[in-house]
Amino acid sequence: MDRSVPPGRVCGTCAPPCSKSYAQRALAASLLAEGSTLLRNIGSCDDTRSAIRCIEALGAHVEHIDPHTLRIEGGLRPAGGRLRVGESGLSARLFAPIAALHDRPILIEGEGTLLRRPMEILCRTLRTLGARVTDTGGRLPLEVCGPLQGGTAEIDGSVSAQFITGLLLALPLAARESSLRVTRPVSIPYLDMTVATAERFGVEILHRDYEEFYIAGGQRYRPADFAVESDWSAAAFLLVAGAVAGEVTVRNLSSLSLQGDKAILTALVRAGAAVTHQGDTITAARRPLRAFSFDATHCPDLFPALAALAASADGVSVIRGTSRLRAKESDRARALYEEYGRLGIEIDLDEEDVMKIRGGKVRGGRVRSHDDHRIAMSLAVAALAAEAPVTIAGAGCVSKSFPDFFETLDALRAPGASAIDN
Repeated sequence: MDRSVPPGRVCGTCAPPCSKSYAQRALAASLLAEGSTLLRNIGSCDDTRSAIRCIEALGAHVEHIDPHTLRIEGGLRPAGGRLRVGESGLSARLFAPIAALHDRPILIEGEGTLLRRPMEILCRTLRTLGARVTDTGGRLPLEVCGPLQGGTAEIDGSVSAQFITGLLLALPLAARESSLRVTRPVSIPYLDMTVATAERFGVEILHRDYEEFYIAGGQRYRPADFAVESDWSAAAFLLVAGAVAGEVTVRNLSSLSLQGDKAILTALVRAGAAVTHQGDTITAARRPLRAFSFDATHCPDLFPALAALAASADGVSVIRGTSRLRAKESDRARALYEEYGRLGIEIDLDEEDVMKIRGGKVRGGRVRSHDDHRIAMSLAVAALAAEAPVTIAGAGCVSKSFPDFFETLDALRAPGASAIDN
């Protein structure tokens, strides 16, 4: 699907979808909890639907109480030998260890961009902890067969926290206690989210500086009444839209959230945007924007939103952590370099682990999403301050995390909106 985004001002109030990262963790815990769990504020993005399919295939009964509430009867009793995770990297890396708790072979299949993303780190660790794994060169599809025993393993944490998340949620149900030694841990806020979700369901996970995790075996997940937080990752694009093209107020955001992407507020302030905070509501408004520096090593999903912010800032912004971008839905550093280049914005990737973005006039034109939801949203936000419309090829990929993104953006357009005067 192509989507043309004209330049223009935005002004209004909106709410982001639920955090798909929290939703998938809560769905996994609900599966593992014998009894009835209520999950509230659940959205309907592709990744969350993939996780629901997975828990149903693994034995959970899911009842839709209303469009945003699920009742889940948990219990790990696989109904078949196949999990279809779609394009959800977290679902693949989350449910592979959980499936490996059971003693029947279960095939995990993905599609699209997920077929290019690495799984070898997880496969190797699962074998160390007692599971049998048959993979295809460290990629999906792969087959796991347990039962996962627990024990001691070392895992490279520099690629993704998702590998660790799946193990942390599965190992409390293993027969033996486990110790995971993590080298070069990254995306630490996501590990905090995993530990906090497990705790809400009655499971204890201990760690020492995120470099060693201790998990007692034989624990039990308990049913919970769990409200999923709104998504700071999605909210980041809406707040940047306000900063570059008018004023946007985003509701239902927890300032106490463990989500790493709430750091977008720091970047907005450094760039000179007007940011106000009242209760669970954040407003970002346009002011003359200046170049900024930001380290996104532990919140790499912010890179696309930060690129849209930097494109409208005066000077060269410096964002660190590009090594985290290669194994996403696309090679995000390269995708941003190519597509912003088509819009007249220069991005420099010559320095290791650093992206430099020279802000300026954003041209109109045709760009590609690279089948990456965050690239599509980034380009759409940048288009608000462009000289002419920007047409995004493959824009339908936003359904992965924020299906109503373009409708939300359209609803924010100020009456009689015209191009932004930079």
